Amino acid sequence: MKDRIVFITGASSGIGLGCARKFASQGASLILNARNVTVLEDIKKELETKYATRVLLLPFDVRNRDEVAKALTSLSQEWQAVDVLINNAGLVIGLDKEHQGNLDEWDVVIDTNIKGLLTVTRLLVPGMVERGRGHIINIGSIAGDGAYPGGSVYCATKAAVKALSDGLRIDLVDTPLRVTNIKPGMVETNFSVVRFRGDKGAADRFYQGIHALSGDDVAETVYYAASAPEHVQIAEVLLMPTNQATSTLSYRKNV
Repeated sequence: MKDRIVFITGASSGIGLGCARKFASQGASLILNARNVTVLEDIKKELETKYATRVLLLPFDVRNRDEVAKALTSLSQEWQAVDVLINNAGLVIGLDKEHQGNLDEWDVVIDTNIKGLLTVTRLLVPGMVERGRGHIINIGSIAGDGAYPGGSVYCATKAAVKALSDGLRIDLVDTPLRVTNIKPGMVETNFSVVRFRGDKGAADRFYQGIHALSGDDVAETVYYAASAPEHVQIAEVLLMPTNQATSTLSYRKNV
């Protein structure tokens, strides 16, 4: 990964931040995206100080197509040749039943998890095809393999990520580009705080009794896929905590 350019959406926390740290430690140059500029600036300082790597901040909301296009067209020549795109930006809000959910919240989830991923992919992948190199890594979820109570809309978005990953791989089969769908199970990050609408206590209780994955754990798997030999395509990886078997079945000690 030395001097490769890695573009990460949703890089301000969780899996995205874990990926930023992992790739920086291996000498990659990073383009980091998120909405919180202050947090991104702190991460940039951390990575530049610790790893002496190049970091470019590109703050925008993946839901805003005009913002995305403006940001990507603003890239200078030295930053345009993205080698690895990590479509990580994503979220879930609430645990409502499908017939009781909030339509506005669903718009945010769908526009981020599906349309945001599509926009960034559509704008960056043509350049990869033209250069004859590139790797698109989408952060999906075990939720995309089957619905669970209170999660049908989120599960649907991650099922879409699987379909979009598979479809893109098919579309690029005659090129050197690779496409990977990383599907984590339980990961303890700020993601769950958002799910519980800011109730950190409820988010913490959700992980009681089980050693959940961390953003860094997922980042190791992302890096494994990205660093495989160029003739090897890691199409899909499902990873879970040892005590999780499915999206709905896990063993919690002393709970």
